[in-house]
Amino acid sequence: MKSSELREAYLSFFEERGHLRMPSASLIPAPEDTSTLLTIAGMQPFKPYFRGDETPPNQRLASCQKCFRTPDIEEVGNTRRHLTFFEMLGNWSFGDYFKDESITWGLELSIEVFGLDPNQIWVTVFGGDEELGLGPDEEAIGIWKARGVPEERIVLLPRAENFWQAGVTGPCGPCAEMYLDRGLEFGGPDDRPGDDTDRFLEYWNHVFMSYELHEDGSLSPLPKNNIDTGMGLERMATILQGVGSVFETDALRPLIDLAEELSGRSYDHDPATTRAMRIIADHTRGMTFLIADGVVPSNEERGYVLRRVMRRAIQQGRVLGLESAWLERFAERTVEMMADAYPELAEHRETIIRWVGDEEVAFGRTLDRGTELLARLVSEAKDQGTSWVDAADAFKLHDTYGFPYDLTKELLAEEGLSVDDSGFEALMEKQRLRARSGAEISRPDHHEAVIAFASTAPASTFVGYETLHAETAVIAAEELAGNGKRAAVLAKLEESPFYPEGGGQVSDSGVIRWDGQGARVADVYRVGDDQVIRVDGPVPAPGTRVEAEVERATRHATMRNHTATHLLHAALRERQGTHVRQAGSAVRPDKLRFDFTHGAPLTDDELRGIEDRVIDWIKASRPVRAMHMERAEAEALGAMALFGEKYGDWVRVVEVDDVSRELCGGTHVANTAEIGIFAIVSEGSSAANVRRVEALTGPARDPLGAARRAADRLARLEKVKAEIDARQAKEQADRLGDEGEEIAGLRVVVSRGQGADQGALLDLADRIKARLGDAAVVLGGAEDGKVALVASFTDSAVQRGLSAADVVREAAAVVGGGGGGRDTVAQAGGRDPSRLEEALRVAREAIRRGLGA
Repeated sequence: MKSSELREAYLSFFEERGHLRMPSASLIPAPEDTSTLLTIAGMQPFKPYFRGDETPPNQRLASCQKCFRTPDIEEVGNTRRHLTFFEMLGNWSFGDYFKDESITWGLELSIEVFGLDPNQIWVTVFGGDEELGLGPDEEAIGIWKARGVPEERIVLLPRAENFWQAGVTGPCGPCAEMYLDRGLEFGGPDDRPGDDTDRFLEYWNHVFMSYELHEDGSLSPLPKNNIDTGMGLERMATILQGVGSVFETDALRPLIDLAEELSGRSYDHDPATTRAMRIIADHTRGMTFLIADGVVPSNEERGYVLRRVMRRAIQQGRVLGLESAWLERFAERTVEMMADAYPELAEHRETIIRWVGDEEVAFGRTLDRGTELLARLVSEAKDQGTSWVDAADAFKLHDTYGFPYDLTKELLAEEGLSVDDSGFEALMEKQRLRARSGAEISRPDHHEAVIAFASTAPASTFVGYETLHAETAVIAAEELAGNGKRAAVLAKLEESPFYPEGGGQVSDSGVIRWDGQGARVADVYRVGDDQVIRVDGPVPAPGTRVEAEVERATRHATMRNHTATHLLHAALRERQGTHVRQAGSAVRPDKLRFDFTHGAPLTDDELRGIEDRVIDWIKASRPVRAMHMERAEAEALGAMALFGEKYGDWVRVVEVDDVSRELCGGTHVANTAEIGIFAIVSEGSSAANVRRVEALTGPARDPLGAARRAADRLARLEKVKAEIDARQAKEQADRLGDEGEEIAGLRVVVSRGQGADQGALLDLADRIKARLGDAAVVLGGAEDGKVALVASFTDSAVQRGLSAADVVREAAAVVGGGGGGRDTVAQAGGRDPSRLEEALRVAREAIRRGLGA
């Protein structure tokens, strides 16, 4: 049975038993789920249903969910079964059926549909846990026996193996796991499920979800008993296809075949080859799915997970003799294999290939430098008879050369060496202060109180798309505890015109009035499809009729900025490329902020072009429409979805005529002309490969007022530009410094800068030199038929026989120019830009000669 047939057989089986088939959610969890960086289980998108916070579309659901886990990443390649990316088949019950049906259907599907031998099926059951205050799951044991599984094939295991939870907190419960005994060919006669053996392959986990795990480790019952099962598609394919490992199934074998083709080696050539091909197959498949779902390589959070698997794959490619431009071949093969089941792969193919190619080139240089230094460290350690490498050397590899610490540890372990983790962590402490922009989820300090309060009354009906004023009634009110001297009340309205914070847009503010009294609505919290308002001051008793009114000026300013955000997104994709995708936003009445995936700073010309494009659309008075439709229809129309957001079967689409179409629940103007002035005031880095643009909008009611505002913004732009220039210069210095090489113990950077301004190039060279310490830096640039060359050497470099003036003069001769200076600083010009790269090669060779290398 092919993997595609297995996927369909499972989902069809449960559809026939009243389950609604659900599409896979993104690998990026919903914004409100901060328990994990990536989706690690089939049930994760359904957490709100298990907690009772939201109502599921059906009491029975089934899906095939993309998952990504990294705790056992070092085991990938060493075993037959470990993967980072995998597909998880699952079926769920929300307060409907429980253990009996789950176990019965588990055996029925296994035996009658998949054709497994019932005599080879074993199960493990939760054996109890004193800390949790729970005993063995006797109910499950009884059901397994009643369905024909003999007692000798039922194994009790502790909490670590048979009590399942999705994260450190959240829904959880005891579980029962189904195993297939694959025979003595894969293990010993005394092996049992739960042992570290390949004889028993766990293929289906049935979680009896009945508890909520809290931060203090305590349990409380969920409102209803639920079922959560998970069957690893690749593991089940291993069984049904009769192969020895997940890597030999049709889910991964085509990637192994490609590795054999490119390397000229067979999969079973030797253990190192087998391991390398397994890692490459798993990691390249995983990276392709991560990028398709909006993750980009970085040194933070989920971006670091992506970068780690990509770099681990590249390093293993060296084991096979693969040197360059091979990684994207695996991404393309993955798209070919999986796009029928996951259309987003084909949709984002160009973006995937771009990020993969860029990362391979960048890490190829890092790997060359780092591997050379690491080999020297290994040799020195062995010569000295030690079994460890100094933490400072490992930190230098990471900090100066960009060599991943986990890869350092892995390669050292292969040589029988280790490194001091605590020492490395101490050296990393300063770097942990780096800002993690955009990584935090905004939520009130009293989040738990808001959630609890929301469940005490029926849901509010939001009417704020149609009106800013509503005659309504208070249906619940509760004083907010722990609020100091300031009186604050949580309340719910029968009908509410107030927009709750969400989708990057801040909440409305306004007032409620009753019987000659009034109170300010300061905040509006979103709780699933419901909302809670926070009121400064007293609120009348539930049942009281009130007038609720949104603050119009603030709402309209926010609407201007939200529609402008959509225009900005469209302009970025039009001018910079379709790889641009929203990575975050903040829409406020006073300004807008937009984060997007892009690998380089935007130039002044690019920013002007983007700003002009948005202004053109504003001047064109494009109508803006909001429509509700089925999600499938919206996708067919090409509406863009925010990655990481969770959408139901019915969605709201905001369309700017002939410009933009996005899934969006926010509030917008009716026509782009209402936006008025649009001005980009800053552009910078939000995270690795993520850029951030901030902009202002506003009405232009009269030419003089518009001129004043434009002048004010121009002054602000000039100030911000200076800040941007300084930040970009630092970023460029950091990047070029990382790309340098070590020659005879001296850090050497010979590279091309931007433009032919000698002053700017010399400033950049000084920045690089200051960052690296003992270094020699040569930079060249060309513009308008002119060439500029600069060199900046430290005193120690000069003491070793180098002269910046001599190096620059020799390089300048290649481009038909000349120059000079001192031993430490020199500059030159030239007239032939076509030979700049050759001139830089001459400069590098001159430095090598000077150092005797």
